[in-house]
Amino acid sequence: MIRVGIVGGTGYTGVELLRLLAQHPHVELMAITSRKEDGMPVAEMFPSLRGRVALTFTDPASAPLAQCDAVFFATPHGVAMEQARELLAKGVKVIDLAADFRLKDPAEFERWYKTPHTCTDLLAEAVYGLPEVNRDAIRAACLIGLPGCYPTSVQLGLLPVLEHGGLIDTSSLIADCKSGVSGAGRKAEVPILLAEAGDNFKAYSVGGHRHWPEITQGLKAIAATAGKAQGANDLRITFVPHLTPMIRGIHSTLYARVLSHAQGFDFQKLYEERYAAEPFVDVLPAGSHPETRSVRASNFVRIALHRPPESDLLVILVVEDNLVKGASGQAVQVMNIMFGLPETAGLGHVPVLP
Repeated sequence: MIRVGIVGGTGYTGVELLRLLAQHPHVELMAITSRKEDGMPVAEMFPSLRGRVALTFTDPASAPLAQCDAVFFATPHGVAMEQARELLAKGVKVIDLAADFRLKDPAEFERWYKTPHTCTDLLAEAVYGLPEVNRDAIRAACLIGLPGCYPTSVQLGLLPVLEHGGLIDTSSLIADCKSGVSGAGRKAEVPILLAEAGDNFKAYSVGGHRHWPEITQGLKAIAATAGKAQGANDLRITFVPHLTPMIRGIHSTLYARVLSHAQGFDFQKLYEERYAAEPFVDVLPAGSHPETRSVRASNFVRIALHRPPESDLLVILVVEDNLVKGASGQAVQVMNIMFGLPETAGLGHVPVLP
């Protein structure tokens, strides 16, 4: 059994980790931390876990994290980098769901997250936890920077065409993305109150969202892989996020201009072949329209391709649950890979409908 601890278990990604790990056949939950809720039974805060999780919240200072095989950080940005070094020194594998180990350039981290990076030396050994791209590196890793929810959908949507190379104009990519309110976290803020977010739809952070540098970094790395693709250096993407009046889900509409010599290329076949062996990526029949409810509470991503009439655009539709494949489910998937388990272990949930 893998002994697991969770730092910061009172938010949405924390309780989602608990939901998934409590049903995992190879996991023993050892600790879940919260300074404010120290001593409170987990099931008192989250009644959905009654009878499944018997732990109480523990102050991080006294939690047996060093006795764990793996520790997940479901915390605000800046927490994992303060504690990762000590855990790694004791042989504990660390999976950070926040942004501390996503960006390789500490100056970019400070620019977008408004705080200096305090363990820049660990960035070199941190592996970006997108299994469909970095599976081999994840298998050997001790420290994971898990992708953000938006970057997961955008990178998986563009991965096949960028890996192939020579098909699209990489200098004019567009990602038009929508997220449910849970993506903002479990906190009391006016923009995500029911009366503010309900019956409403809006774009936000159009002038610059902190997921943009992560998306750009990931897409450039994919485009440069093994010399298969052209245009990694001049890759440019416009990323526009939107808040939708729903709780869970991300819907990303990606636009890429197809180069003149590739107008007749079979993109559907490319995507189907690239993802044929991926357990959590489902390429729908050409012309389909994936819905966020088709992945709700599951670790699946569903992708559909379109070629609008009289247009040179490839339109890629991607849906995921922002709390599962966009966060906690992907974290469990990464843990499975790190410990040599079946990648699907504990993640076989059928999406919830309605």
